[in-house]
Amino acid sequence: MRILVTGATGFLGRNLCPYLRDQGHAVRALVRPTSDWRFLAEQGVDIAFGDVRDPEAVARAVEGCEAVVHAAAYFRFWGPPEVFHSINVVGTRNVVRAAVRAGVRRLVHISTVAVIGRPRPGTVIDESYPPQPVDLYQRTKLEAEAVVLEAVWQGGLPAVILRPGAFYGPWGRYAFNRLFFEDFLRGLRLQVHGGRRYTFPIFVPDLCRVIEAALGRGRTGEIYNVADQSRRHAEIYETVARVAGTSAWRINVPAAPMWALAWLWTRLAAWTGREPYYPLALASYVFYDWVVYSEKARRELGFTPTPLEEGVRQTLEWYWSQGILPPRRRPAAASP
Repeated sequence: MRILVTGATGFLGRNLCPYLRDQGHAVRALVRPTSDWRFLAEQGVDIAFGDVRDPEAVARAVEGCEAVVHAAAYFRFWGPPEVFHSINVVGTRNVVRAAVRAGVRRLVHISTVAVIGRPRPGTVIDESYPPQPVDLYQRTKLEAEAVVLEAVWQGGLPAVILRPGAFYGPWGRYAFNRLFFEDFLRGLRLQVHGGRRYTFPIFVPDLCRVIEAALGRGRTGEIYNVADQSRRHAEIYETVARVAGTSAWRINVPAAPMWALAWLWTRLAAWTGREPYYPLALASYVFYDWVVYSEKARRELGFTPTPLEEGVRQTLEWYWSQGILPPRRRPAAASP
């Protein structure tokens, strides 16, 4: 199958394109000329230059492809509203229209569980959970889902929507990877609520396998959550520490000062134009319990999560191989 991948140079794309090639698919990547795309060409990926915000470039890229994986998105916890909208909504509309005109056999749209907003206490998030987005990323990703579903029901587009959890794995330097790997192993050992809050990880190589399954087995118009078992922050800290060979101790910081710091930092960002290290939007993910149910993807798409410790090991090995984090500490040799 010839597959167009948007967002091919991002976190997911860097894992997905080689995986699809290894599975025998012909892969074309829509990339901006200014991005780091040469690694894709070296792996035999066909390069189509353009931007999802350019409808003509998108149409040229889709031409001749049987399927599209739309993974391009602007994922930040802070940023200009027009950028979120132009990439996440307008970009999706351009991809959808091009896919309809080209008559593709399948479009897999990568959304996010985060479209639900802030989880209500004591609830489990399945695909029927009513979305109530609270930040720009969440709102524009939900709008993008509406664009896809409209094309399904009115334009006959054979599309499937995947809602992954919080990405972790090789090639990631933001969000989950930064908070649970980089900050921690560089000495920023902070936690709130004693580490008892639940988060919703997805090991990116697992998501790649689900995407391929969705290309063949996903049901048109359906939405699938794709997240590992939700885990307490403390469990993830402890697993990362154990695999990295270091202590898991953390400083517990009360939530109120962190809220205040994030609020102040976010207000200052309006003047500096730079994303805060702890933006206010991050609170939705850190101060709430994200208990996500992915049984539908397990049942219909064969989703089988990699054990957490193995995913952490592969992620750390990538960090070590890139020289981003210091290598694993080894136990000292016993004295003779």
